[in-house]
Amino acid sequence: MTKTALITGAFGGIGFACVQRFLKEGWRVVGADIAAPLQTPNGDFTYIPFDLSDTGGIDALLSAAGEILALVNVAGVAPKKRGDLLDMTEESYDFVTGINTKGTFFLTQAVAKQMIRHPENCAIVNISSMSAYTSSTSRGEYCISKAGVSMITKLFADRLAEYDIPVNEVRPGIIATNMTSGVKEKYDALIDGGLLPLKRWGRPEDVAAAVFALASGALPYVTGQSVDVDGGFHLRRL
Repeated sequence: MTKTALITGAFGGIGFACVQRFLKEGWRVVGADIAAPLQTPNGDFTYIPFDLSDTGGIDALLSAAGEILALVNVAGVAPKKRGDLLDMTEESYDFVTGINTKGTFFLTQAVAKQMIRHPENCAIVNISSMSAYTSSTSRGEYCISKAGVSMITKLFADRLAEYDIPVNEVRPGIIATNMTSGVKEKYDALIDGGLLPLKRWGRPEDVAAAVFALASGALPYVTGQSVDVDGGFHLRRL
């Protein structure tokens, strides 16, 4: 049987790297994204338009996707504009958490209900962030939303353990994507100054490698875990 992975945010930097990795490994991939792809990846790939902020579209997405063995929750947004925490608007908060946290929760819930009917070899992987535990007061809504994703991971890992369905998350660090392109000079300087033990930007492919390991059954006794793909940022150093 062909194994199917549903990957949200399929055409962002990390999402597309995940799509390519799963296709390379012989999986069928259903890519869900609000925007159509500029190019169709090679392999057994299906694009389904999907807005994660519209939870009413989840049933149609899953109906079109078919039986899913791996759910990879990549889709996420940053605030439209960075600003002081004291000036954060309710509109910005709702925009970011509505997609990153609420949307991720209810899609995971729906896929979990499908998976428990045929749980063998199923897995869920969430893309969280170093921002789940690192304060960044110019984009507080993003930090809050990713901390929420970390708890979503723990909750579903606990709930689905009886079905032997692992649920884990990958926490990317400073990854070269469109989301970080606007702050490239800032992070270039921080990396050069020793912020990271591994002194380079992360690549989307670095994240995809960790995602595939968790989703493919390579680590069958791991659940509820956060894997830091961050060049060692999380290390406490003197």
